[in-house]
Amino acid sequence: MTKAPMPLVRLLARWITALAAMLVLAAPARADDVSAAARGVVRVVVIATVDGEMVDVEHGTGFAIAPGRIVTNAHVVELLERYPGEAVVGVVPSEGDKSFEGRVLRIDKSRDLALIEVSGVRLPPLTLYTGPLGESDPLISLGYPGNVDLATARSADDFVTPTAPVRSQGVMSGNRTLEGTAVLVHTASIARGNSGGPLLDRCGRVLGVNSALTRGEEGDASFAFAIADGELIAFLREASQSVSTIATPCLTLADADARDRAEAERQGVEERERARAAAERARDDREVALEKARADNAETRENMIAGAALLLALSVLAIGGAGLLGTRRQTKKQARLAAIGGGVLFVAAIATFLLRPDFDPESIAAADESGVTAATRATPLSGALQCTLVPERSRIILSPVETVRFDWRADGCMNGRTQYAEAPGGGWERILVPSEDATVSVLRFDPVSGSYTNSRYLLSAEAMNRARSLRGQVQQKACAADTGGRAALATQQSAIRTALPSQVNERLVYRCTAAK
Repeated sequence: MTKAPMPLVRLLARWITALAAMLVLAAPARADDVSAAARGVVRVVVIATVDGEMVDVEHGTGFAIAPGRIVTNAHVVELLERYPGEAVVGVVPSEGDKSFEGRVLRIDKSRDLALIEVSGVRLPPLTLYTGPLGESDPLISLGYPGNVDLATARSADDFVTPTAPVRSQGVMSGNRTLEGTAVLVHTASIARGNSGGPLLDRCGRVLGVNSALTRGEEGDASFAFAIADGELIAFLREASQSVSTIATPCLTLADADARDRAEAERQGVEERERARAAAERARDDREVALEKARADNAETRENMIAGAALLLALSVLAIGGAGLLGTRRQTKKQARLAAIGGGVLFVAAIATFLLRPDFDPESIAAADESGVTAATRATPLSGALQCTLVPERSRIILSPVETVRFDWRADGCMNGRTQYAEAPGGGWERILVPSEDATVSVLRFDPVSGSYTNSRYLLSAEAMNRARSLRGQVQQKACAADTGGRAALATQQSAIRTALPSQVNERLVYRCTAAK
C-alpha cells in the first residue's frame, strides 16, 4: 500500500483557500446499517498540475461496488480529460490511516458516472437495492461536502486522511429525467463534494448516486438529484463489472426487534394453548384409561373370586371324599392322596382370593406419562441436509436468498472439515472471523429443531481488528472428535461473542430437513 504523494498535500493547501466556508457539523458514526455502509465510502480528489504547479482540483465522493472498484460521478474526474497525463486521482477511504492512487477504468458522461480502480486496499462493497421505492420513503445521503471540510479542516493533511463521511437524512420526492438520465429527486441535504456519493435506504443499500442539486432562491425549497440504480446497473454492465443487488424490502432493526417480540409473544400464546389442549387431552385420555382399568380390574377380581370359590368347593369335596375312603382299609392310600389334594386346593383357593388385584390409579397415570414422553422425543438431524430460508423470521439486508446445503455429524462436524462447538443454551455454534472481509458471522445449528441461523455483523476496521486478535493467528477448523478441542473452541468463541455489538446487522434463519 502506498501513501498519497506529498505533492497532493501541498496542492490541497492552496485549494483550501479557494473554497467558500459554511459551518455544517458532521453526524457521529453510529453502530447501524448506514454506518456499516459508510465503511465502503471514499473521498475522491483529482488534482491537475502543469510544470509542478497546481492549476485545478476537483473533490467528490465515491463508494465501493467491489473490494477494489469505486463508482463516482463523471464530472468529479473530468480534469483527467482536460489535463491528459497531468492529473492524478486520489482515493481516501473512510477508515485506516492511508490514502491511495486510483485509475479511471470507464467514464459515461451521459449518465455522469465513472468507474475507478484502486489497489492496495480492500473496501467493503455496498449492495444496490432494486426493489420498489415509494414517495416519502426515508433515505440517507453519505459523502464529503466541501463546506464541512472547509469548516473542520486544519491542514491539507486532513483532506488525505481517512475520516467518516457525513450523513444527512431526507425523503424520496419523486422520479424524474435529467438530461436523458433517470434520476431520483430527494430532500437529503447535499453540497459540492457529495457528488458521486451513495443515496441509501435505512438498511444501507444504494438507491442511487448523488449527482446534482437545485438552488433555493427567494424561498424556494432545495432538492437533490441522484442517478437511479437502473442507470448505475446498466453502466456497470457495460463496463463488465459485477455488483451485488437485492430486492428484499428494508426491515429496520427497530422493526425487526418489534417483529421478533410479537412473534415470540405469538409463539408463547400458541405454546400455552397447545399445552392447555394437551393437558385436556391427557386428562380425557386418563379418564378413559381409568374407566377401562377399573372395568378390567373388576372383571379380573370377579374371575379370581369365582376361581377361588371353585377351588374351595373342590377342596371340600376332596377332603370329604378322603374321609369316606378312610373308612375302608383297602382305600387308605387313596384317602391320603385325596386329603393332600384337597389341602392343596384349599390353599390355592385362599391364595387366589387374597391375590386378587386392587385398583391403583397412580400406576395408570405413570404409564400414560411414560408413553407420551417416548412418543414425543425428537430425533436429531444428521447426514446430508438442505436448509430453506424462513423470511418471516429473518432480517435480510444484503445477502441473496438461497438454499444452504451441508453434511452434519453428531459430534458437531460440518462437511467433514469444519468443527462447531457446543453453544450456550443447546445446539452447536461456529463464529467465522475472516482475515480480509469486514464481516463476522455467527453460525448456529440445532439438530433437534432443525434450525440453522447465520447472524452477520458488519464491523468497523477497529472492531474487526479486535475480533481477529481474539480469534488468534490460527483458528481451529479441522473437525476434532475430542471434547477438549471443542471446549477450547467454545472458550475462544465466547470471548469473540462478548466483543460483538449488541445488535446484529443481518440475521438469516433457515429450516433444515434431510436432503432429497
